[in-house]
Amino acid sequence: MKIAIYPGSFDPVTNGHIDIIERAAALFKHVIVSVSINSGKTPMFTLEERVELLTESLKSYSNVSVDSFKGLTVNYAVEKNAQVIIRGLRAISDFESEFQMALTNKKLQPDIETVFMMSQAQWLFLSSSVVKEVVSLGGSIGDFVPNIVEQALKNKFNSTKRENAFPG
Repeated sequence: MKIAIYPGSFDPVTNGHIDIIERAAALFKHVIVSVSINSGKTPMFTLEERVELLTESLKSYSNVSVDSFKGLTVNYAVEKNAQVIIRGLRAISDFESEFQMALTNKKLQPDIETVFMMSQAQWLFLSSSVVKEVVSLGGSIGDFVPNIVEQALKNKFNSTKRENAFPG
C-alpha cells in the first residue's frame, strides 16, 4: 500500500474535492491533503484557515491528514515518502495542463506516479471559483461545500461587505 498526496490550493475545499479525497482514501494506505502556497494566486482564505477548514471537513477519515507546503510538489512528495500524486480532473479542458504537469513531475522524480481521478458527474461543474462567485452574489452553496466551509464563506463575505459599506 502506498502513500499519496493530493495537492491543491483548496480555496475553499468543495464537495468535489471531498469526493476525490474519499475515493483516494479507499485506494491508498494514507492520503496527505496538501495545501500549496502559490505566490501567483491571492487566496480568499489564509493558509491557516484553509488547513483548518480541510482538517475539520476530513476528520472522519482515519487515513487522511492535512498539511501545507511551498515549492515543487514532487520535492514535497519525496519529503513525505509519498509514491503517488493525486490530481482531480473535471473536464477535458483540465487534462492538458495536468498532463503537462504530470510529465514534468515524472522527469524530475521518476519514482513518483501521478494518478488522475475523474470527478463524479455531479461535481463536473464545481470549482472553488464557482463557489466563491455564487456566495458573493447571495446564492446558496450548501450543496457544494461542507457545512463548516459554507459558514466560513458567509462570514468572510459578510465581513467584506461591512468593511466596504459606505456610511449614511
